[in-house]
Amino acid sequence: MDPFEDTLRRLREAFNAGRTRPAEFRAAQLRALGRFLQDNRQLLQDALAQDLHKLTKLDSAFIRKEPFGLVLIIAPWNYPLNLTLVPLVGALAAGNCVVLKPSEISKAAEKVLAEVLPRYLDQSCFAVVLGGPQETEQLLEHKFDYILFTGSPRVGRIVMTAAAKHLTPVTLELGGKNPCYVDDNCDPQTVANRVAWFRYFNAGQTCVAPDYILCSPETQERLLPALQSTITRFYGDDPQSSPNLGRIINQKQFQRLRALLRCGRVAIGGQSDESQRYIAPTVLVDVQETEPVMQEEIFGPILPIMSVRSLDEAIDFINRREKPLALYAFSNSSQVVNQMLERTSSGNFGGNEGFVYMTLPSLPLGGVGNSGMGRYHGKFSFDTFSHHRACLLSHMGLEQLNEIRYPPYSAWTQRIVRWALGSRSCTLL
Repeated sequence: MDPFEDTLRRLREAFNAGRTRPAEFRAAQLRALGRFLQDNRQLLQDALAQDLHKLTKLDSAFIRKEPFGLVLIIAPWNYPLNLTLVPLVGALAAGNCVVLKPSEISKAAEKVLAEVLPRYLDQSCFAVVLGGPQETEQLLEHKFDYILFTGSPRVGRIVMTAAAKHLTPVTLELGGKNPCYVDDNCDPQTVANRVAWFRYFNAGQTCVAPDYILCSPETQERLLPALQSTITRFYGDDPQSSPNLGRIINQKQFQRLRALLRCGRVAIGGQSDESQRYIAPTVLVDVQETEPVMQEEIFGPILPIMSVRSLDEAIDFINRREKPLALYAFSNSSQVVNQMLERTSSGNFGGNEGFVYMTLPSLPLGGVGNSGMGRYHGKFSFDTFSHHRACLLSHMGLEQLNEIRYPPYSAWTQRIVRWALGSRSCTLL
């Protein structure tokens, strides 16, 4: 019998029920912890004395942000410049030496980064390395002081396993299936405009793009003609000839995506051209949860619609699955949007908007659970690539003031120490 199973299940059920989310609950728990320390001060002091013969007091302290040292940035192919240079800025600003591994799939960008970028940077502190999976695996055998990887959860596990051998900290920016809930109380044309733009941007090859829509059958009927109208307005009657619609990165990804077109029923689009690696902006309906299009991140211009009867059913559907990198909710009701925000978990959240938050340096990008760990963007990039070193500085003088902390401890000195600790916090060290 597993002695932990019942306890862990009980705690997980409480968390999933939202018990810990209200601020009032958290404050009450912290007050209760304070009462525990206050009510049991002597008991805890006796326990510390029995275990460690311990009684200490700290002076003032500060945090010093220092570079980790040699960091590795492994970049993806879908935004081969942005997702390479943005973390690089943070790593350099924090004072690190950097090894940059661009994606071998986006060959033109890889060539520029390898041949041109090093001319502008100090090559004693910066290097670009090239290669595919085999070379990357060999690279990961070496010890780095920090690793930032952007890519799939499958490869993220490989990177994390390699890093663990050296106890190297990591930031993993991974993907996942990002839900988009559309409430009955909404303007379908506004939703169609915003969803179509950030679903089909870069031919759907965006890690924070919505991967599927959850809505009622009634809203689906209103949304489909709006999506068709928007797609025509954005890309014309023949999207294949539109200069505003991208192409799939390579044949491997094209074949994978074309196979997904067999899932459910095509309501909009569905055309493809292998010679151009073109897949039309597509909407699928009558999709089953067990079909491949709902089992893997799509990463292409295909948008399935899943039917749910209520907000609660949509939230249950989302919470049954791995935590996504992004989650979106559209509704004229702020209460509905807030419910989706409060009762789910995701790396990022957009209420009545798409991934515009990616353009704001004041907001971090980062996943949770299966969609990653750590964060960057703006100052968050600097913090990610900095070791936050806790420091304590004291003076050699005024030693007499420190006499009260040295043994032997009289009743008077213990009262003074308790008073000093109590004036700052209820922490017992």
